[in-house]
Amino acid sequence: MGRLAQPVLAGVVTALVGFASSFAVVLAGLRAVGATERQAASGLFALCVVMGLVAILLSLRHRLPISVAWSTPGAALLVSTGAVEGGFRAAVGAFLVAAALIVAAGLFPVLGRWIAAIPQPIASAMLAGVLLSLCIAPVRALIDVPLMAAPVILTWAVLTRFARRWAVPAALVVAVVAIAVSGPPGGLAGATLLPVLEFTAPTWNLSALVSVALPLFVVTMASQNVPGMAVLANYGYRAPLRPILVGTGIASGLTAPAGGHVVNLAAITAALVAGPDAHPDRDRRWIAAVTSGVGYVVLGLTAGLATAFVLLSPPVLVEAVAGLALLGALASALAAAVAALEGREAAAVTFVVTASGLSVLGIGAAFWGLVAGGLMLLLMHRRRGPGAAPATERVGTPTEKHAGAEPSARDGAAGTPVSARTSADPS
Repeated sequence: MGRLAQPVLAGVVTALVGFASSFAVVLAGLRAVGATERQAASGLFALCVVMGLVAILLSLRHRLPISVAWSTPGAALLVSTGAVEGGFRAAVGAFLVAAALIVAAGLFPVLGRWIAAIPQPIASAMLAGVLLSLCIAPVRALIDVPLMAAPVILTWAVLTRFARRWAVPAALVVAVVAIAVSGPPGGLAGATLLPVLEFTAPTWNLSALVSVALPLFVVTMASQNVPGMAVLANYGYRAPLRPILVGTGIASGLTAPAGGHVVNLAAITAALVAGPDAHPDRDRRWIAAVTSGVGYVVLGLTAGLATAFVLLSPPVLVEAVAGLALLGALASALAAAVAALEGREAAAVTFVVTASGLSVLGIGAAFWGLVAGGLMLLLMHRRRGPGAAPATERVGTPTEKHAGAEPSARDGAAGTPVSARTSADPS
């Protein structure tokens, strides 16, 4: 019984940390692209249930600790993109296309190789630009609502030093207390606290596909699926990539009409359930992944309550909690973007354009950041001439050199080192 308790406890912790650390990012992303309160709650509920079920099925089928999560960088991308032409229905259509691309990446490896062709500085700089707007929210919150924000930030800072895993969940608890104390009279009265599924008929337009679908696919593959494989490889597991991509892609397609964006292989939670803390016997760590899946399904029942609390709080406070959860990802992405001398100019251009939030022809900044960075990379490479070192030359980081990940686990990455990519998933 004691041997079973350890992986079960690890799975429960994984689900609690994963949900509490980033559900605010998901809600902020869905609201940014036009979801109503009910649609956002529906999306959160659908994501929790589907990713929990996929984790259970894949872990039982392969007897491997396969942890599944929502795309936290993808949700941050939605925040930076904002309202899209056609409203939330067009966003749902883009979610479906992103899901189809993930399935295609599993069925046709050439698509994964195309993602791998995106140079490391460009992919990392785009991710950093996407995350920046949320990561400056704690500073804005400290100015706008200092009495509410200061205890949240202080709690996060102290626990980051002494209990990093619980820093964001604890900050969230402090934020909830601050909201309960300072919120309007009546509080949750009249709010829909039970989980609901509200389906949205999708529509498609070019603007939403280029602004949301393509960047969402790239960010999810580069910052979630491939690093998740690398983490599993670090612990000696050779996970089957094709069924994971096909399974999470189909699951993403199922959640889209209910308001969910994307589910994928987890990275940080992959380490929580695949490491020795889950169980000394690596052949029994799959139990932790199954338990975390059950935990996510149960936590999905709180989606309505979570959404109601978010709506009670000042928007900047919610964004502040989300920003605290993503600071590590931002730091890692910035480090990866400038790790190599070659390509730094292109990375800087990508970061600045993406972070600007500009929208041209109805197409969001993440796409234009990739375009601008790619053009700059070509220009600099041409200026240096064929004898110079290629601008896309990759310089391994210390983490990458010594992590012990199998080459196959990294080959599908968008050039982003494991150290940057794993921290992009706080869930």
